[in-house]
Amino acid sequence: MDSGRGKLPRDLRRRVLIEDIAPQVDGGLHPAKRVLGDTITLSCDLVADGHDALAGAVHYRPVDATEWRRAELVPEGNDRWAARVALGAIGLWEFRVEAWVDVFATWRRGTAKKIEAGRDVASELAGGALLLREAAGRAARTEAMLLEDAAKRLTYAAQSVKQRFSAATDPSVTVLMARYPDPRDATRSDRSFPIEVDPPLARFSSWYEMFPRSTGAAGKHGTLRDCARRLPYVQAMGFDVLYLPPIHPIGTSFRKGPNNMLDAGPEDVGSPWAIGSAEGGHKSVHPALGTLEDLRALVDDARGRGIEVALDIAFQASPDHPYVNEHPEWFRKRADGSIQYAENPPKKYEDVYPFDFECEAWEALWAELVGVFLFWCDQGVRVFRVDNPHTKSVRFWDYCLKEVKRRHPDVIFLAEAFTRPKVMYALAKAGFTQSYTYFTWRHTREELTAYLTEITAPPVSDFYRPNFWTNTPDILPEHLQFGGRPTFIQRLVLAATLSSNYGVYGPAFELMEHTARAGSEEYEDNEKYQLRAWDIDREDSLKEILTLVNRIRRENPALQANGITFHPSTNEHLLCFSKESLDGQNVVLVVVNLDAHHVQSGHLELKLAALGVPEGESFQVHDLLAEARYLWQGGRNFVEIDPGMMPAAIFRIRRKVRTEQDFEYFL
Repeated sequence: MDSGRGKLPRDLRRRVLIEDIAPQVDGGLHPAKRVLGDTITLSCDLVADGHDALAGAVHYRPVDATEWRRAELVPEGNDRWAARVALGAIGLWEFRVEAWVDVFATWRRGTAKKIEAGRDVASELAGGALLLREAAGRAARTEAMLLEDAAKRLTYAAQSVKQRFSAATDPSVTVLMARYPDPRDATRSDRSFPIEVDPPLARFSSWYEMFPRSTGAAGKHGTLRDCARRLPYVQAMGFDVLYLPPIHPIGTSFRKGPNNMLDAGPEDVGSPWAIGSAEGGHKSVHPALGTLEDLRALVDDARGRGIEVALDIAFQASPDHPYVNEHPEWFRKRADGSIQYAENPPKKYEDVYPFDFECEAWEALWAELVGVFLFWCDQGVRVFRVDNPHTKSVRFWDYCLKEVKRRHPDVIFLAEAFTRPKVMYALAKAGFTQSYTYFTWRHTREELTAYLTEITAPPVSDFYRPNFWTNTPDILPEHLQFGGRPTFIQRLVLAATLSSNYGVYGPAFELMEHTARAGSEEYEDNEKYQLRAWDIDREDSLKEILTLVNRIRRENPALQANGITFHPSTNEHLLCFSKESLDGQNVVLVVVNLDAHHVQSGHLELKLAALGVPEGESFQVHDLLAEARYLWQGGRNFVEIDPGMMPAAIFRIRRKVRTEQDFEYFL
């Protein structure tokens, strides 16, 4: 009888449902992020009716590879399955999942029960032999012979039932039957899911920002060669990224004077972010700084010292930029036809023209801006800090960063975006490797705990990597203006231990520059608008504590990733948290006095499992800042922190180890 329905597709008979595939970002629209050398867990739920055994596999590869690699899914309980695979190359990868009813495992389980119950299983053994022969037809020649042999043994009447059945439980047979399931019965994920594999520097980095023009002797305009002479100083402190504000020619029209004054004198250097003059634009070096050859030499010298040079890319132009005359169509116009300068009311930036990313000539503009990145990549640069990306089209960034990484997959992009959380997340999904954060404005235990809990756990941590900055040329936060030396150290420890990526703007930070323009977070005598002569050898400099903190970070893998556990304390001014290395061998516990003006004490309520310490076991805490050691036992322990001496403690947990001779020591 015709029901009036069309023929149903065979796919509807596939019984296994694949759900909650991880990691994925927005259903696979954007890549999850990992770094080279990671072993990633690819997981999903496998659900089916009845009690049949299930099986599955993950297929994965670099997107430019033709062959897929395969890893079997292993059950982890409660219908969750996972495979762990190594990501052995930088670039874009993809994976997909397939699952099926494991007919052979189901048969073997049922037949074993019947044999144990003394049932006649002659028919079952014949059925198992048929499954083995079908799999042999899908296998390679040598493997097929092994499966054919097992099928013969299964039906060899001269042997006992248990001897015959042992052919089906042989480990080599089990492996091959899992490798060659019937593909007709497999459910496959609707799409593949991307994973971006970045260089290790993407996850763990210490940034030092410095204006090259302020590295000259006796207050003279510094050069890239002067900057190179400052490299040993940066290296000695342990930084691995040297970030330079824009190094391009600076416009003269509407040039800003000291402290952002509207009237600049003939000797005033202007803002590096007012990019472009008759001497060139985004693909040029300011003549006062030197040449492209000087930049390449700086990049090579720094890399030889374990430091990557990061350039600032700011997509805006001064009125004198060659683009303004050559491509006026790339800029937004006022009603009278003149080009609109940048504004952030009540602030006005008459020396800067923003690009119009939606102009009629947008394709040519976008292509040119991609070319800016590629130009500096050709000079050897592989790290970029991008100025105010949230004021440009997110779709542009998605296009631009993909184009750059397609040619140079090892490039790292830092988004300087202090904006709404979902905008920052959108930029990270569009391809930014790291992102500025709200850390600067998080002070209390509750604020820091809530913020870190949000950004260090999935789904956010799959695509968003924070970079905590203590200060920037744009931001001298109020706590640094009035908190004195203890506050500078406190914020350094917080930034460097809460986040695996952090940065400081120096030498302003280590010299504790704290004078702001009245009622603002803007530095007085801001280096954005004038040269500064910094006495980097000053006796009260924080360079020694910076050096120590960076060494602690390098020597403790626990501080090189962002998984974090917060521990309660009886004093709201004490922030306590721990981190554990990926292999579990290194655990660091940090306690920070958030009150930089008073001694604070209280009891910590430690979650011993997060520290890898058994209940009731004593353990040693080694304060890496003070080189002091204490013996603790149990979860409740007393601490007192005097900010006048050191506003924080970074404890390495040393757990008790017993030798075969029953000798105890702490490791």
